Amino acid sequence: MKKKFAVLMMMGLVVSSMILPVSAEEGDTYKIGVCQLMEHTALDAAYEGFLEGLKEAGYEEGVNLEIDMNNAQGDQSNCATIAAKLKNEDCDLVLAIATQAAQACANEITDTPIVITAVTDPAESGLVDSNEAPGANLTGTSDLTPVASQIAMIQKLVPDAKTVGVFYNSSETNSKLQADMAIEAGEELGYTMETYTVSATNEIQQVMESMVGKVDALYIPTDNMLASNMPTVALVANPAKIPVICGESGMVENGGLITNGINYHDLGVLTGQQAAKILEGADPAEMPIEYCDESSYTYTINEDTAAEIGIEIPEEFLGGENAES
Repeated sequence: MKKKFAVLMMMGLVVSSMILPVSAEEGDTYKIGVCQLMEHTALDAAYEGFLEGLKEAGYEEGVNLEIDMNNAQGDQSNCATIAAKLKNEDCDLVLAIATQAAQACANEITDTPIVITAVTDPAESGLVDSNEAPGANLTGTSDLTPVASQIAMIQKLVPDAKTVGVFYNSSETNSKLQADMAIEAGEELGYTMETYTVSATNEIQQVMESMVGKVDALYIPTDNMLASNMPTVALVANPAKIPVICGESGMVENGGLITNGINYHDLGVLTGQQAAKILEGADPAEMPIEYCDESSYTYTINEDTAAEIGIEIPEEFLGGENAES
């Protein structure tokens, strides 16, 4: 049954100088190796957008483009294995989707251009010298979301809220970065902010149950582990009438209440455009990390969740996406 649902080291310079730019010529076929951390709505959308961005630039799978797609199934050791495999293949470019995948590829591959996506802060994650001037052989796109404005939505959704939980995987660097931003934003609004963390999927339900009766709302950033386990979060949160404000739309589609943020398909298109430029000879070391334009941010609301927990969505949040699952 269908339901309605309303982101300068010297060695880097030396490595960069070793990378040979690829020139696009008619009749050439290019190979791109892909390392994706896991399957979930946002990362899958970023990958599909990447292919679309390449196709728009004249690079199409099965025509002049070969794709070696590898999914690590959420296992960081698999990311390292995939990165080593791609290093030994004759790839013209490597795409890494999500932070752990990007870190594995960056650690292993130094003489092939790498583009990354779905990484909140590449510099903070140690992937680039700076987001403005990456250095070495890597560039890409950030999935940084408007965390402060996402927290601010709680004021309209739950006017009487006093305590807000922040829930994330403690092993994801970028999740902690967003959690810290959320805590700061919440405290500025006068909320008591409570932190909840997990390090394995089998901990999620127990931690969710521990916050029932203790928080008036819950914020979950763009955390890969939690994004792929949102049904478990919703299994506890929705009957307990805890509104879950999410970092991205796929999490809303899978049981959260609302988000206002980037479109991962659009992020992938942007990444594909970067990849096309590199295939045409651009140097990733000189290509800044790119972000989705704020004008593209949109509200995504899960109307079934809103009805279940008894929240009326303010008019100002309506008119965004109504996804189905």
